[in-house]
Amino acid sequence: MILKIIAIILALAIIFMALLAVLNKKLIVSIIAAGAVSLFASVFYLLLAAPDVAMTEAAIGSGLSTIIFFYVLNKIKKDRLENV
Repeated sequence: MILKIIAIILALAIIFMALLAVLNKKLIVSIIAAGAVSLFASVFYLLLAAPDVAMTEAAIGSGLSTIIFFYVLNKIKKDRLENV
């Protein structure tokens, strides 16, 4: 019973953060929201008894992808400043 409640809360959090990532105008907020979606998904995979998938999702989806997005965003901002 408690696992079902936690799963429903996680699912609602994933939906909310996904909508925040898509509908927000600020790129930094969208990147953080997308990383949070991945982090919540990895917790959801743990609830489904798939720790290997959860670890992969946490490392690649939440960690590495978020870092790459921030790197690219920083690179774009630097290029815009140099072209002005």
